[in-house]
Amino acid sequence: MPESLPEASPRRGRRTRRTTALIAGAAVLGVVAGTCVGYLVQADREPTALPPLSQPSVAQAKGAGPEPLSAAQDRQVRAGGDLRKLLLKKPRGARAVFYPDGGGWTSLADYAETYDKPASGFADLVAGEFRRAAATDWREGGHYSVEIRLVQYRQEETLGAADAADGGYYWAEKEADTDGRPIPGTGDGMAYVHNKPDTKPGYLDMYSAEAHAWRGDIAMEIWVYDTKPVPKAKIMDLAKRQMERL
Repeated sequence: MPESLPEASPRRGRRTRRTTALIAGAAVLGVVAGTCVGYLVQADREPTALPPLSQPSVAQAKGAGPEPLSAAQDRQVRAGGDLRKLLLKKPRGARAVFYPDGGGWTSLADYAETYDKPASGFADLVAGEFRRAAATDWREGGHYSVEIRLVQYRQEETLGAADAADGGYYWAEKEADTDGRPIPGTGDGMAYVHNKPDTKPGYLDMYSAEAHAWRGDIAMEIWVYDTKPVPKAKIMDLAKRQMERL
């Protein structure tokens, strides 16, 4: 136990009204005296030349301003338009599975259903300022299929697109026997090939690959499935071509 402090004297620190008035009066006199001294010192100094307040007017530039950027040059115009038009086109001869040929919109509730825990996914998407999502898919041959999602975030308080890509990297790298490779020209974008198939009784073994990247306020997700191992070149080509459209 620490030693107790000595009890303070009843008068220590007490201040009567008269004492307060005297201190306040002294403070006022000190301020007045200091101000007077300041004026006297300033009066004895040589005047300092100051630059004139008026400045010559600057002539306005003439001629037409620069032409506005086209949608092909201005990324904000593209990202603010119809998100479905930024999706890769379905290859000739392939057939759409769940979405129309030109891609379709995915609601917040539907997108949350792609999570292992949809309720938690819904809450995370709301917190991440989900704005909208567009998706397309197709199937070639018997079992080879592709699904692409572009997910856009408001990004008023959080970097939702970057956070979404980070989540994609995290979960992809948790899969056993997975090879990851950076996607050129995308910053930290990554493509992954899962060498171990998903096996379920009564179903064909299914191999998969995925890619995740982001640009501005849009996160890209690509999933490829096949009954045989997915070549790295295949997922990489899809990812590069899709990111070139953003």
